[in-house]
Amino acid sequence: MVLTTSARGGGGDRAPSRRQGCGLAPAGAAALLAGASCLCYGRSLHGEFVHDDVWAIVNNPDVRPGAPLRWSIFTNDFWGKGMAENTSHKSYRPLCVLTFKLNIFLTGMNPFYFHAVNVILHCLVTLVLMYTCDKTVFKNRGLAFVTALLFAVHPIHTEAVAGIVGRADVLACLLFLLAFLSYNRSLDQGCVGESFPSTVSPFFLLFSLFLGTCAMLVKETGITVFGVCLVYDLFSLSNKEDKSSNGALCPCSPQQPGSPQPSSLPGHPHRENGKQQRFPHTGSWGGCHSPLPPEPKSSGFPVSPRAVWSMMRFLTYSYLLAFNVWLLLAPVTLCYDWQVGSIPLVETIWDMRNLATILLAVVMALLSLHCLAAFKRLEHKEVLVGLLFLVFPFIPASNLFFRVGFVVAERVLYMPSMGYCILFVHGLSKLCTWLNRCGATTLIVSTVLLLLLFSWKTVKQNEIWLSRESLFRSGVQTLPHNAKVHYNYANFLKDQGRNKEAIYHYRTALKLYPRHASALNNLGTLTRDTAEAKMYYQRALQLHPQHNRALFNLGNLLKSQEKKEEAITLLKDSIKYGPEFADAYSSLASLLAEQERFKEAEEIYQAGIKNCPDSSDLHNNYGVFLVDTGLPEKAVAHYQQAIKLSPSHHVAMVNLGRLYRSLGENSMAEEWYKRALQVAHKAEILSPLGALYYNTGRYEEALQIYQEAAALQPSQRELRLALAQVLAVMGQTKEAEKMTNHIVSEETGCLECYRLLSAIYSKQENHDKALDVIDKALQLKPKDPKVISELFFTKGNQLREQNLLDKAFESYRAAVQLNPDQAQAWMNMGGIQHIKGKYVSARAYYERALQLVPDSKLLKENLAKLDRLEKRLQEVREKDQT
Repeated sequence: MVLTTSARGGGGDRAPSRRQGCGLAPAGAAALLAGASCLCYGRSLHGEFVHDDVWAIVNNPDVRPGAPLRWSIFTNDFWGKGMAENTSHKSYRPLCVLTFKLNIFLTGMNPFYFHAVNVILHCLVTLVLMYTCDKTVFKNRGLAFVTALLFAVHPIHTEAVAGIVGRADVLACLLFLLAFLSYNRSLDQGCVGESFPSTVSPFFLLFSLFLGTCAMLVKETGITVFGVCLVYDLFSLSNKEDKSSNGALCPCSPQQPGSPQPSSLPGHPHRENGKQQRFPHTGSWGGCHSPLPPEPKSSGFPVSPRAVWSMMRFLTYSYLLAFNVWLLLAPVTLCYDWQVGSIPLVETIWDMRNLATILLAVVMALLSLHCLAAFKRLEHKEVLVGLLFLVFPFIPASNLFFRVGFVVAERVLYMPSMGYCILFVHGLSKLCTWLNRCGATTLIVSTVLLLLLFSWKTVKQNEIWLSRESLFRSGVQTLPHNAKVHYNYANFLKDQGRNKEAIYHYRTALKLYPRHASALNNLGTLTRDTAEAKMYYQRALQLHPQHNRALFNLGNLLKSQEKKEEAITLLKDSIKYGPEFADAYSSLASLLAEQERFKEAEEIYQAGIKNCPDSSDLHNNYGVFLVDTGLPEKAVAHYQQAIKLSPSHHVAMVNLGRLYRSLGENSMAEEWYKRALQVAHKAEILSPLGALYYNTGRYEEALQIYQEAAALQPSQRELRLALAQVLAVMGQTKEAEKMTNHIVSEETGCLECYRLLSAIYSKQENHDKALDVIDKALQLKPKDPKVISELFFTKGNQLREQNLLDKAFESYRAAVQLNPDQAQAWMNMGGIQHIKGKYVSARAYYERALQLVPDSKLLKENLAKLDRLEKRLQEVREKDQT
């Protein structure tokens, strides 16, 4: 059913209204558009945080979980850096950042809900675009519906909708449309007073100003809505003046005889011959000009400084305009990054690509002339609105007036694509009018096929944006001559431990762009040959002497080669050129601490915490330093701060548990170990918890913990050895023996295994085997004299159990020669001499042991026995003499 507007009021004949329907009720059209949007982008709901999402959300100090809502959101850029800093991107989008913060507050860091908000916003933009086209552009619901449908499924929008950071573009577009609608509504009102022109509503005018400002604070391109409204108003003013010269009447002026009553016309604006008339309005946006967005730092083209303002730059950037239009017309080749070699420079006027630039200029000129001619005839606002929506939002990204940080970015075409869709549908409607029925049917079928192809392409692009790997791999497949996509894919592979593949892509990036300092630096980190790695770092520094990560890596390499002074110089330079690089502070401070330059190390840690207050690793490392320098109480605060900044920092939790364990607060230590296990169920967390249970006599719990740890890392010797030790203490000696012998079969040089076997055999009262494994341990010739002393002491114990007292005495003597502080050996030597009746030497050994352990009750008892024995012997001798 076709919907039309019938005449109302008096009996005179009236011109038919231009407003037409499409056979769909508004609610049905809205449901279809929302459904199409959700079908195209529903797959994106399962996506991860990818590409710029990591930096804008996960690593953004203003956004990440646990960070309080701070005023810094309004002083920092989109990535969480201060706007005044040299490293700032200068992208000021506080309202978009607030939406990310709200997402986290309501749903946590689950990317599903971030993507859901983006899809909902895209649906809203689509619906508002249909309403805008219906009310202010086509005055035809069918054309408005097709325009919005084309916008809903266009593949160029995938980056803006499927990439979470694209929310800035989508939300700014929504506010852009609402501001434009509010502005139009402000001109549709009746008389409001003498202080405003008769057709201006101050409420909607101020509301439009508010919405436009919000759009600008979501993304800088939102400011262009003011330019759109200004130009639109200027054309409308010209239109109104033409009408006034033809004798048009103001709705607020006295009615002339025979004129239609205002109440008979919907919406009150006066119409002549079915066309809406507006009256002159000046100064609506007179005070609303804002400066252009701040200039980002760099462009993606490797253009030499001499060529920046040359003809080559002009030709290249002019061609990029045509290239962007081509992406709107035929979005066949799409990629998340078009920088560093993706689009070769246009170096001469003879380059065939200049024809595309000329063609675009001709088409835009013809459209502008058509627009002017149409307005002289007081008709067709479609071309005007289409051109304004296409051109103005793209101006900040055009590179013609100021340089931006990219060559081509598909997300910036989200807003301009509204103008493209309006112009496309307007042209389509004209063609349908000019063609015969058969030709028009063919055109409609072709349009339906185009919409289906666009939908299929959008769905496929959503699959690419699901994960970092699929996104970066698609970039390499789509633009294999782009150095940056190889570099990004190599970074991903490096993070995944796929080093061989990463090296290949780093080298490919360097072949395409030999001056890629970061690729050289990262390649050095993957190279096992230290000489080759050093060469890569040095080449990176030749290209970029202030590359703080190359300075850091080269400094650490020299540190490993014991060239500590050179390493210190490089690490200081790394901090100088990257004051927010927390790892450099930790590395330099630890190197200074190794040299016992504790005061300097302390100063470096404090400077690091001042410049990188949100670095949880830096607080954790500073805590370790404080523990090592005897300040455990201060360390507690920094471990807790690390956990506050990063609630999943299980390393800091384990360190805090160990600290409480050393302070004797076992219950607190156990609590922190368990909290760490809730974050990450890892063997390195289970191990200290098992040791806590073992040392406090909770053997059953220790056994369970060590069994879990050994199951997680069955190849780790220390865990299996600890498990065998627990089994031995619990009396399961056969199982402990079997497990320990298995470790020895894998590693014959396992000293601790022999010591444990000796204890197991001793418990089994198999002293011959115990002596045998101790001798094997001694044959390993440990370097630490204290360890050898312990082995001789253990051997002496086994010999004493076999009543080989002389040999036992010699083993104890060897033990105290290596470690004179071995009190137990001195005491056992005294005991042997005591048994053998050599009381004088026995007393000497007992007294030496008592000097080491003056509180030993056993030693005091032995000395007392010796005193009584000597007294009795003295009495016997005295009797014999009498």
